[in-house]
Amino acid sequence: MTFTPDFTAVGDHLLLSAAVALIPIIYFFWALAVKRMKGYLAGLSTLGIALVIAVIAFKMPVGMAVMSATQGAVYGILPIGWIIITSVFLYKLTVKTGQFDIIRNSVLSITEDRRLQALLVAFSFGAFLEGAAGFGAPVAISAALLVGLGFSPLYAAGICLLANTAPVAFGAIGIPIIAVEGPTGIPAMEISKMVGRQLPFLSVFIPFYLVVIMAGFKKAFEIMPAILVSGISFAVTQFLTSNFMGPELPDILSALVSLLALTIFLKFWKPKTIFRFSAEQEMAASVAENQATMPVTFSGGQIFKAWSPFLVLTGFISIWGIPTIKSALTGHYEGTNVILKGVNSIGHLFTLMPEVPGLSNKIINASGEATPAFYKLELLGAAGTAILLSAIVTKFIVQISWTQWVITFGETLNELKYPIITIASVVGFAYVTNASGMSTTLGMTLAKTGSLFPFFSPFLGWLGVFITGSDTSANLLFGNLQKITATSVGMDPLLAVAANSSGGVTGKMISPQSIAVACAAVGLAGKESDLFRFTIKHSIFLVILIGILTFLQNGILSWMIP
Repeated sequence: MTFTPDFTAVGDHLLLSAAVALIPIIYFFWALAVKRMKGYLAGLSTLGIALVIAVIAFKMPVGMAVMSATQGAVYGILPIGWIIITSVFLYKLTVKTGQFDIIRNSVLSITEDRRLQALLVAFSFGAFLEGAAGFGAPVAISAALLVGLGFSPLYAAGICLLANTAPVAFGAIGIPIIAVEGPTGIPAMEISKMVGRQLPFLSVFIPFYLVVIMAGFKKAFEIMPAILVSGISFAVTQFLTSNFMGPELPDILSALVSLLALTIFLKFWKPKTIFRFSAEQEMAASVAENQATMPVTFSGGQIFKAWSPFLVLTGFISIWGIPTIKSALTGHYEGTNVILKGVNSIGHLFTLMPEVPGLSNKIINASGEATPAFYKLELLGAAGTAILLSAIVTKFIVQISWTQWVITFGETLNELKYPIITIASVVGFAYVTNASGMSTTLGMTLAKTGSLFPFFSPFLGWLGVFITGSDTSANLLFGNLQKITATSVGMDPLLAVAANSSGGVTGKMISPQSIAVACAAVGLAGKESDLFRFTIKHSIFLVILIGILTFLQNGILSWMIP
């Protein structure tokens, strides 16, 4: 028995079908924003509702619906959950051995101002990790660093999710843009150019917006020189690299330039007042007095040793992200299910891709072809494995015993059990939504907006990333639909495909996966609703900005299209 998704399954009507397909999404919004349900309960119940609707309303066979959920759940555990576990584990090793105290001191030696720390860690360092690893690593690691510096967990998670907006489209060595070339036929370099003429505007704005959220307009204007150095250096590099080098390096190079530029700038410029959160104000005077009488200084060697775990991490995930290395480690060409046999790849020995029983080659796509479905288990090639190797090297750097190393890993697993359930359930929900045709139904409905489609085009990417948690997945899901719709309404297809990716980045901060990852990293498991309420308004505001920009680029700013 096979299943062909019917995008007008409810009453043979697209709008009615879309209204029904929206039910799980609306429920999830309600569960987190209104009911303030714990993340894993919201995720599991949303998955249950999606399964019921897929079976009853969209006529998907029960077995296929359940197996698509298991496929998503497995993907939620590996690679996504594995990244979170290893990232938090590495951070805990530095805390347990006292090395993070030195890291904190080294950052404070650059600046004690919380606004500037957020720019350095959440915006610049987080963007570097996004470019090198992607998935949940940037938010998990940078948020944990901010908590270690003294940020409240909610603010640390929210700020890092917001800061992660700027680099997502070029994340993981440009995979979101490289991947969409396949279904659309538009060269990745051209898409890179167009995205590079949209996101730099957001990249200039995000540092300012981030500080406004933290401290208000007045406090943001106090450090405007630093904000401009951070944002403009990032945006200019992002434009130049995306337009003249391609989609692989914009994040990594932009982040490094921004980080270096701001660090050097802060050697010569200081804010008039040091900003701390209100809870810290009462302690500020006594802390300053203690530091004045008993200054804590560390040698360059001590600082280098303390940062070494994260330097090792950077090295490993950068190597893991190189396409040829990744192909060797995973045993297959990126974006395909073709296993590489022979001496050129050891990855096939550590890559398991069993077919999903009852689902593989049972769903017929729009081209009339059966779609294969695999449990994709990349044991060696997963970014989490690179982070685990960093933790093994770190064991020798910080000189912790194997017993304590193992105990710390066990503590990490115990702390993250509920967040992993959350991640597995929401990715399962995404897979059910895609396999049943609900996602495409929603996309086709947005595509009916006619002359206003240039404005709503980014919302399609926003919706895709909210559902799937990935800009890459959203591009694969809606990229070709964007191209076809744009052609029918007289919009440049290149602009529409780029808008899908640019709009998608603003949905990352409210994606259930991202929310679960951020909460897990800062110890807020069960508080996902609070973080969702923090990010939702900013996500909607930013996607509206991208919609306006795209609408203008389709009209009076059409000269910006390559």
